[in-house]
Amino acid sequence: MCPHDPPCPSAYARDHDAARLVAFHPEQGWGLLCNGVVVFEDTGELLPDGRSLPAHRGCFAQAA
Repeated sequence: MCPHDPPCPSAYARDHDAARLVAFHPEQGWGLLCNGVVVFEDTGELLPDGRSLPAHRGCFAQAA
């Protein structure tokens, strides 16, 4: 139930990372998006149904 206008993408949409950040804990390395997705500083994600998505850094980040 996103209160934003326009609403944030759902947790299962291709662009779900575009949802707004509603909680951020940089000291613990995670944040919560409006759509219920937990994002981690290594770019891994945890979906609301408990499935995890592996880190998906670009090739430039890995080269650094």
